[in-house]
Amino acid sequence: MGRAFQNRKESMAKTSDANSKLYSKFSREIYVCAKSGGVEPESNLALRTLLDKAKKSQVPAHVIKKALDKAQGGGGEDFATARYEGYGPGNCMMIVDCLTDNANRTIGDVRTCFNKAKAKMGSQGTVMHMFDHCAIFVFAGEDDEGPLEALMEADVDVGDIECEGGKITVFCPNTEYGKARKALLDFLGEGADLEVDEIQFVPQTTIDIAGDDIETLEKMVDMLTDLDDVQNVFHNATY
Repeated sequence: MGRAFQNRKESMAKTSDANSKLYSKFSREIYVCAKSGGVEPESNLALRTLLDKAKKSQVPAHVIKKALDKAQGGGGEDFATARYEGYGPGNCMMIVDCLTDNANRTIGDVRTCFNKAKAKMGSQGTVMHMFDHCAIFVFAGEDDEGPLEALMEADVDVGDIECEGGKITVFCPNTEYGKARKALLDFLGEGADLEVDEIQFVPQTTIDIAGDDIETLEKMVDMLTDLDDVQNVFHNATY
């Protein structure tokens, strides 16, 4: 699982550098989270976590404030989640997560990206069963016994825990995210830094791609992440 996550992390870094719409994606997610659960971080744990991530990603304060003000004012857009699956270059498996206020527009835009890459969109469930929906945490450490004990005491269902290169990586089901995050932050203490703190689709198996497929996949991911409605792109390709 760790290797698959590492490949995903490296892919994220490449696409993140090219993604000029990072702020707008955070703004949309903050708006949706605040509108559904309230604008006060103290009573909306999901929002508090999201704001922490936004600040860590250096999203400007005025962008965050605008999204919160918009949610507090009521009205505004009604966004819904949408998820698309399929096969990309080199027959790799892909999942595209979106927040949209117009599903017809979004599926059309996503399909265009697939078509340009000569990839194939599938129906719901086409590849989902080959990914684990995981909460992932990475933090500095040399011994995983303490964090594991803290997680077990908090009754967290730990999927896997790895200790390598001075970093500890914890995987658990996405449904355990809030409980696991609290247990780890309590264990690490005030001011603790979680280098990775998110929910991802981690592939159960990976596929090596080479040659033109690498360039095509990278271009396809860039096209998808440039779409306003797309929040995340996951795949199982390694190269």
